[in-house]
Amino acid sequence: MRVRIIAGSARGRKILSVPMKMRSVRPISGRIRQSLFDILKPKITASRFLDLFAGTGAVGLEALSRGAESVVFVERDPKCVAVIEKNLVRVGWDKKAKALRGDATSPLSWLSYRSGVSEFDLIFMGPPYVDAEKRPLALSTGVLAHIAQAKILEKRGWVIVQHHQKEVPVAPPGLEQFRQSKYGDTRVSFFRIPAAPAASAAPIEPQPG
Repeated sequence: MRVRIIAGSARGRKILSVPMKMRSVRPISGRIRQSLFDILKPKITASRFLDLFAGTGAVGLEALSRGAESVVFVERDPKCVAVIEKNLVRVGWDKKAKALRGDATSPLSWLSYRSGVSEFDLIFMGPPYVDAEKRPLALSTGVLAHIAQAKILEKRGWVIVQHHQKEVPVAPPGLEQFRQSKYGDTRVSFFRIPAAPAASAAPIEPQPG
């Protein structure tokens, strides 16, 4: 499968991929990637970006091309981690990014220590829709909970989830969904930290007549 960076400083550069037999890797389509980054345009410049379930790193590489300050890729398959590292070297971004082998379906308390980043401005995740036996998975809700528990989202940051239309990610305490885009059987849902409620006005004390 041929994948290229769509826009930015590395526009048109080809990204190394993995064999199609690796069914757990579901590359994000060019159409969805373009639409996603159109939405992220006001927030991407100088952002600290986290790409969970990174696969070959197409989303994080696109973020770097469009001006992200740094990207951390998390992927549990060592072959994919190796491909990400090769892609970073090919494009010359190996000093701006880290590819970490890790399981995003487990608690993420380790992430800040290993990445050197305490909070991220943008977190993208595209977990697999099915397992090796093609049984449906629903991983997004659990990973959202890990993100909230690890407190790795900057207070004005966004979490973006790519998921199947039949999966309904549930926001854990500390996050709220505020947007969703539809692309065929794929949905892209957006979450953020709720704004603090405005302080209620102090009651007006009666004045002596």
